Amino acid sequence: MGLFDRLFGEFVDVIEWTDDSSNTMVYRFERYGNEIKYGAKLIVREGQTAVFVNEGQVADVLGPGTWELETKNLPVLTTLQNWRHGFKSPFKAEVYFCSMRRFTDLKWGTKHPLMLRDPEFGGLRVRAFGSYGTRITDPLLFVREIVGTEGVFTTDEISNQLRNLVTSRFGSIVGGAEIPVLDMAANYDQLGELLTDRIAPEFAEYGLELTRVLVENISLPPKVSEALDERTSRGLTGNLDDYVKYQTGGAIKAAAENPGGGTAAAGVGAGLGNRQRRRRRNRFA
Repeated sequence: MGLFDRLFGEFVDVIEWTDDSSNTMVYRFERYGNEIKYGAKLIVREGQTAVFVNEGQVADVLGPGTWELETKNLPVLTTLQNWRHGFKSPFKAEVYFCSMRRFTDLKWGTKHPLMLRDPEFGGLRVRAFGSYGTRITDPLLFVREIVGTEGVFTTDEISNQLRNLVTSRFGSIVGGAEIPVLDMAANYDQLGELLTDRIAPEFAEYGLELTRVLVENISLPPKVSEALDERTSRGLTGNLDDYVKYQTGGAIKAAAENPGGGTAAAGVGAGLGNRQRRRRRNRFA
């Protein structure tokens, strides 16, 4: 920083952060030399928490409100700075603002197909993707374990790590659930709940809450999908044969009830029978 920044820091005694982004989790308030004057005003808005760091060591945490920075509000920093034997102004400390709101619609997905054992099809490779939501619940732990020295920390910087965590657990959870692949679409909510319950404790180790995991799609390899489509088509063809037989019987009955219906019925039956035979030949051609 230049001379102007240093002079500006001498006069500014209000520390605050106005978040105009949608993905910033942590923001470090920039000050020349990290110097803060004794009695400076700290404004922490609703949905924010301020974390003080002294020489790389996480110290005090202050919640929403307007704070006058003095020894009674910063007990840990007071001990670290040895202020009990005399206070020096300005003092040096870094202030990190943590956004406590929920961050939703974060994406996850399998980079490579997962091998699953299906009771009907045997071994299958599937891909899956969805979304999840998270928020900071322990700012002190999150700053210590994740943020480090980053000045601005966004969801993009942690999404890869969290996404890998979700996908790595997905295979074992789906395999353990023993849900047939054809029934998975009807059990997306159940799979999402299983993922949330399984992974939430691991998120907590970073000071985060996993609010929800959504499974949005589980897809099969193209060849397996084609085989299923062919099976469905064969099933529909069989149903059409039954339908033709039903229609033939109805037509014969209706023709028999009309004058001269026997001849008409025979003609109708022969015509529908020929149609049915042609469909069978085309199907097995």
